[in-house]
Amino acid sequence: MISFQASACSRSTLTPFADQLDHPLTKQPITVLQINLGRKCNLACTHCHVEAGPNRREEMVDPVVDQLIQVIQRFPEITTVDLTGGAPEMHSGFRPLVEAARAVDKTVLVRTNLTIFFEPGYGDLPEYFAHHGLQVIASLPCYLEKNVNQQRGSGVYRASIQALQWLNRLGYGQQPDLPLDLVYNPPVPRNLDFALTPDQGKLEVDYKAYLEAHYGIVFNHLYTITNLPIGRVKHRLLEENLYWPYLKFLEDHHNPATVANLMCRNQLSVDYLGNLYDCDFNQMEGVPARLPSGEPCTVAHVLAANSLDVLAEVQTRPYCYGCTAGSGSSCGGALV
Repeated sequence: MISFQASACSRSTLTPFADQLDHPLTKQPITVLQINLGRKCNLACTHCHVEAGPNRREEMVDPVVDQLIQVIQRFPEITTVDLTGGAPEMHSGFRPLVEAARAVDKTVLVRTNLTIFFEPGYGDLPEYFAHHGLQVIASLPCYLEKNVNQQRGSGVYRASIQALQWLNRLGYGQQPDLPLDLVYNPPVPRNLDFALTPDQGKLEVDYKAYLEAHYGIVFNHLYTITNLPIGRVKHRLLEENLYWPYLKFLEDHHNPATVANLMCRNQLSVDYLGNLYDCDFNQMEGVPARLPSGEPCTVAHVLAANSLDVLAEVQTRPYCYGCTAGSGSSCGGALV
């Protein structure tokens, strides 16, 4: 149990994230292009930092898709194209980006909610994924039905199980060229009894044992991701007067060993308008990546400079502690 009281915590009690570091958080050579295609989704999960849902209309337009295809084709340094949303599969740019990236032998990750397979018009997705050799990263915030449905909606667990079985039948999780990874998100905090994400390796063992014993499901890796206090998590924390205490908890568990592996250092995050960010979290908080001149950076700047390495430093905010607390957190799970 946390010993401090919510009323005692405020912005002034936090150490600025940049002050925790021995030197500015610099960008490394860019190898990952993470593209957020828009906010539309068939679900509205309680932990969603994007605040995606069926009523969202933001979507990447064709000119930005075309620019991104140029980036994918022009820069061999990009080894991975990471497609996210919302539900990325619901957006018109999804398949053109997949096919452009695979044509030049990039690894393509699709972050899927699994239930999209059962929505009208999307029933060919598992076969499409397998045909193009996509790496599937699927959200399953717990291996127990009750917990998943509480976070993601009634019936989501059963649909997710059916989707995973479908992917297994196609060879996902079994064939080396069809990796299937799952993502764990903890429940949104409801009181001062905060906790770090469980040990990733141990939880993966539990997931694998339960899913195989009960449903015959196999997968490759489990990624544990901390709930950062942005999006719907932030709204809930503010409602419960837990926002600043939660940030303080994350700061108190800052682990300097995670900093070298932070995902923001070697990736560019792109929004549906073509603006660039250091990470998807900064994107959702409206904190743009900035050129040395201070100007917000866009895909057009990268193309004009004919270089991916146009950024010098990562823009940091207090919620960055969510990525460095404990074993760390990233789109690829724990960092240490």
